[in-house]
Amino acid sequence: MLLILLGWINIYAAVYNDEYQSIFDVSQRYGKQMIWMLAALVIIIVIFLIDVNFYVFFSYIIYGLVVLSLIAVLFVGKEVHGAKSWFSVAGFQIQPAEFAKFATTLAVARYLSSYNVNLNNFKTYFKVAAIIVIPPLLIILQNDWGSALVYSAFILVLYREGMSELVLLFGVFIIALFILTLLLPQLIVTGIIVGIAVIIFWIIHKHFREVGMGLLILAVFFAAFYGVREYYKPEFSLFYTAILAIVSSGLVFLIYALRAHLRYIYFLLVFLFASLAFAQSVDYVFNNVLEQHQQKRINNLLGIESDLLGAGYNVNQSKIAIGSGKLFGRGLNQGVQNQYGFLPAKETDFIFAVIGEELGLIGGGVLIFLYIILMYRLIKISKNALDTFGSLMVIGFSGMMLFHIFENIGMTIGLTPVTGIPLPFISYGGTFMLVNMICIGLSLNVGLKKEGLEF
Repeated sequence: MLLILLGWINIYAAVYNDEYQSIFDVSQRYGKQMIWMLAALVIIIVIFLIDVNFYVFFSYIIYGLVVLSLIAVLFVGKEVHGAKSWFSVAGFQIQPAEFAKFATTLAVARYLSSYNVNLNNFKTYFKVAAIIVIPPLLIILQNDWGSALVYSAFILVLYREGMSELVLLFGVFIIALFILTLLLPQLIVTGIIVGIAVIIFWIIHKHFREVGMGLLILAVFFAAFYGVREYYKPEFSLFYTAILAIVSSGLVFLIYALRAHLRYIYFLLVFLFASLAFAQSVDYVFNNVLEQHQQKRINNLLGIESDLLGAGYNVNQSKIAIGSGKLFGRGLNQGVQNQYGFLPAKETDFIFAVIGEELGLIGGGVLIFLYIILMYRLIKISKNALDTFGSLMVIGFSGMMLFHIFENIGMTIGLTPVTGIPLPFISYGGTFMLVNMICIGLSLNVGLKKEGLEF
């Protein structure tokens, strides 16, 4: 309730107009947000009155209906800021992608809490991946990459159910490889990948002979391909020469490894070749799939280019606003960047900058402290839940909220890319408010059941 109140006040400050001074004016965005807030409170009461088993029973049906809505919005949806993600109903805009996060959490929790489901087998992994991947793929077709990224938070649910730490480590490696591919030449990235594969091989076997043999085979093939390149086709890229040498030497080393009964050689080669393919695909996706403004945002974030009047304008103005707030802020409705229109998307994506400018470090700190309490309580409810479904459902909700919080605040201070992800309970948006309140209501329902206080 404190978060909602803080958000409502700051939406009022973000779009303040002398002609409409009443915070209850429903013709303005803060008035509309009030309506959504009241509706969300009613929904929480309804959720309290319904047993959690109801959501267990209807979880797949809810998931199916939401997936159908994601398909339907591609054909009859309204386009807003380049994303065709909205249904327009009686003057209100409803975004099915927000409900998809909630529905996917229910479906994943239902499947993983089913009898005899074990994450240690490939069949289970495949089914869970299918449940998680379908909604973000449809959301990407709507040109809403930010909402699609939120689904990476489901890694917390899978980890909670016993997913190996190696998968998390691999995820970190993929992110690092993505960044390195954008920052460094392809040949250097290729050398890093080969070096990591050699280190893993050494950790597994710890014999210089096998490591030395692999490096010797690679050196021989690289020297041979390099000589052929220099003699016949010097314009042929050195990078592709290295790739040919790695693939050829890898296949030859496979024969040697099988005869020497070396373990995990298939895994290492798949890791090596898949990493090289991923690094190559990053460059292609970045230049051919992402739109120009998305490329510029990533380049600005990584420091590859600086465009303070273009792609970097939003973040630059946000940082100026937050910095100018200092310790106590300029005061409500007194922010220069906010009130004079220098701060873009100030009631939605960059509302944290409004808080930073007008309420200062104290206001921003209070907000983050409230989020810490919220996350702590959700995790505690998940830990103490009496059933697996309730526990997984709550940890899924908390993971998605945490992603929103980290990404939104991060992008306002230049630590994460600008994706258009709103701040839970704070940013303007009716659908987003409803979904977050539904998640809180269900989480409280699970907590009440644990305490034996269910209605």
